[in-house]
Amino acid sequence: MSIFKSLFSYRELLKTNIQKEIRGKYKGSFLGVLWSFLNPLLMVLVYALVFSQIIRISDEKSYVIFLIVAIIPWNFFTTCVTTGCNCVWLNGGIIKKVYFPREILPVSVISAGLINFLISCVIILLFLLFGGIGFSVQLLWLPLIAILQSIFTLGLLFALSAINVYIRDLEYVVNFFVTLLFYGTPIIYKASMFPENVRWLLYLNPMTHFIESYRNLFYYQTSPNLSSILYLTCLSLIVLIIGYNIFRKLERGFAEEV
Repeated sequence: MSIFKSLFSYRELLKTNIQKEIRGKYKGSFLGVLWSFLNPLLMVLVYALVFSQIIRISDEKSYVIFLIVAIIPWNFFTTCVTTGCNCVWLNGGIIKKVYFPREILPVSVISAGLINFLISCVIILLFLLFGGIGFSVQLLWLPLIAILQSIFTLGLLFALSAINVYIRDLEYVVNFFVTLLFYGTPIIYKASMFPENVRWLLYLNPMTHFIESYRNLFYYQTSPNLSSILYLTCLSLIVLIIGYNIFRKLERGFAEEV
């Protein structure tokens, strides 16, 4: 509970850091935060052209919407992990001079990412509206799934940002595995394309459960699989606890290493 007390005591610093993460990402660019909308749209256009028209990997009638409901949550995950991996290292100067709960740094990255993700969901809703799919009551599941994804990603970020202070090559390893994970997650294809006898390997990947949950509530307009929700809840809490313990253990040496 001490982490919640610390974050509450330094809530103004946390708020400032979140604002800095949101504004700083596109600082100096002409279009600014509009890139939060343009990036996933451009990705979707490329993948839709390549995989539906050239390779013909999918027979979905609304393949663009099929893609966008997966790519926007995926961008939320990858942006937080790849940019947040450096969050402690990049704030080394402040860490050496001023005391504040170091947890604020990864928490700020995740909070800013969650805000950007929820704003980007407007794109999904527009595609659903104008694509003829519409909305359903299943959208009420969105906050729960987004929070679970935030908890899971925060746990990863606690561990990665702390280890990255000591092992500077970690960020390059993370970038490689994130790229690899993209193709191991049913984003551009359906999980049902895999043979049943090996499909279980796909479901060992927690991002498979997240992406399919989003796709169910947005695209197929059905409830997320309850076993997936249970799995994600347990896994997210376990990853958070392990990641936070790693962070607490390693933060003692931050000031000497950054």
